[in-house]
Amino acid sequence: MSSQETKTPVEPWHGVPPPFPKSSYSPNKALDDIGGVEYALHLFLGSHMLESEEYCRKYDPKMERVYLATGFGLIQCVKGLMSFEDEDLVDAIAHVRHGNTIASQHRKRAASLPTRLAGLVMGSLNTSGVGFIKSMTPVERHAELVYAESLFEKALLGIVYSGDWLAFIKEALNMRTTINIYRQLGKYLEAADAEAQMKGLGSEDPAIDAHFRSGVYLGVGVSNLILSLMPSKLLAIVELFGYKGDRHLGLSYLQKAGGWSAESDVPSIDIEQEGLRRTICDMTLLIFHLVLSSFTFEGVDIRMAQKILDYHIQRYPNGVFFLFGQGRLHLCRSQPAAALGFYRKAMEAQNQYRNLHHISFWEMAIANLALWDISASLECWRTLAAEATWSKATYTYGVAVSLLQLGDEKHQGEVAELMAKVPTLRQRIAGKSIPIEKFVARKARKFAQQGARLALPALEFAYFFLGIAHAPRSVVLSRMLPLVQAQLDTLDEHAGEPAKYGSAGAEEYWDDRALALFLKGICLRYVAYPDPDAVLDAADEAAMKEGKAEAEKGSREAFEAVFEVGPKIVYDHYLVYFAHYEYARLLACQGDKENARLQLELVQSGKPLEVNAAGRKGKYSMENAIHIRTHAALEALERNRRL
Repeated sequence: MSSQETKTPVEPWHGVPPPFPKSSYSPNKALDDIGGVEYALHLFLGSHMLESEEYCRKYDPKMERVYLATGFGLIQCVKGLMSFEDEDLVDAIAHVRHGNTIASQHRKRAASLPTRLAGLVMGSLNTSGVGFIKSMTPVERHAELVYAESLFEKALLGIVYSGDWLAFIKEALNMRTTINIYRQLGKYLEAADAEAQMKGLGSEDPAIDAHFRSGVYLGVGVSNLILSLMPSKLLAIVELFGYKGDRHLGLSYLQKAGGWSAESDVPSIDIEQEGLRRTICDMTLLIFHLVLSSFTFEGVDIRMAQKILDYHIQRYPNGVFFLFGQGRLHLCRSQPAAALGFYRKAMEAQNQYRNLHHISFWEMAIANLALWDISASLECWRTLAAEATWSKATYTYGVAVSLLQLGDEKHQGEVAELMAKVPTLRQRIAGKSIPIEKFVARKARKFAQQGARLALPALEFAYFFLGIAHAPRSVVLSRMLPLVQAQLDTLDEHAGEPAKYGSAGAEEYWDDRALALFLKGICLRYVAYPDPDAVLDAADEAAMKEGKAEAEKGSREAFEAVFEVGPKIVYDHYLVYFAHYEYARLLACQGDKENARLQLELVQSGKPLEVNAAGRKGKYSMENAIHIRTHAALEALERNRRL
């Protein structure tokens, strides 16, 4: 079907609830409950979260039905991850464990050890692999699927909640079990479909129901995506155990559930044909293309995200998750003003889960930074600091740097108090510090060491959350660059005597110069080469062509100046590494692929780039983040993708 064909309107969902069961539960009729959990999922996606929970409780008061128990566990998992409150996480873990136990009771029992050993000799015994799955009843196959799903949710919650490496390792092993199950289910599906083709029954085995099929697509797709997104060092260890993620395979599996393709703007699978997990597959694609795209390039397709959103926003006009998606889509296209409108709609769509509002406030804080509306961003950070629990340190720092940027003297005392609190608010996940929290804690300590001041703190903060990347070109030129230039002018006044600059003297001078030069390089690069997904108006495009050469030259000179200043940096060593990464992106945009690769390989080498080997000790800020981005950039460079 051509992408130019007229789209068939999708009716908003107005489902009729299936009647509650009238008889006691019989495990061999477990699949009869799929209609109930499907209705609960539609309620949830339509922003009726409490009604969804209540329906599940009434349908299955004892939570003994495999699909209701695991479906309710998924809702609690989402709830716990949104709030990040210990109470909600513990509650979610309990419900997911219960669902996992119920699923386990419905699974086909594994063969005994002697039988499995005999099966190695006599394949006909079907003690493992595809043969074992083929020997299952439909209920047992579904149980195997939901067991893997609930085990994945349990591992995810455990990793977030655990405070030490032992707990993390335990959950990582659960994740390994999940991936193994999905692998086997995927192979079974491939074998069944191949057999159907040989018999002339079509491309898919008609005996396999759409609900099971969509679940396998989801599991195999997500497994491949997760493995493909791992940092190169961790991936090398994982591959030793035989695990390798194929990103494009993962994306293709997720697209299969809805029948999405590059050639058509509409899906080939309609509502009547879709499986239970089709919408979750679509939401996973949206997360990849619109959120995970902030640190990877390969496979990202904003047009695909647009198609999926167009379809689901018709189906769920008041669906909070799809309204978020619309906002994020506009932000990725450097349209932060339009994004703000959708984030507000998302907050208006429901008031049952207040924690969902916090996602909007976070996104609005970034969008307002992209518009350089500091007062509006400040209000969002204040709300997050007062209510949200995901990262109190980051939210508090956001309030502080926004107040610093506004420069109101009456808030000096409040800023000092906030900065003093930041290091005390840090959290740990799986026994490890959160990188952005470590960064803001360092900056907060630096603020105190430098006599209650920081250079360009809000713009530096905006950079890490792609506030500059997603800023309209006019905002970069009229609001951001003048601030950077004013800072450089102040620094130039002390060029002859750096020791007289600020309370920390020369140490402060060289760190601030490196930061100002870095931000100048970033701003000018986006002036010359806006983000590939940015939507530019005619005036922006005309101005870009006129000033492109000058912006390119200025960006290049700024990054090279950071490298020169590098040996004199005292605290902000990260600037040199990020400058090499961003310089590589500039070179790639100019078509200099070879030198771009050299810059990226320097960052990945692990060698100290700002000082000699006797200089900086230990890690620099956001080191893991830049390694992930650099690895992704090298992959994209090999495939001639725009960085």
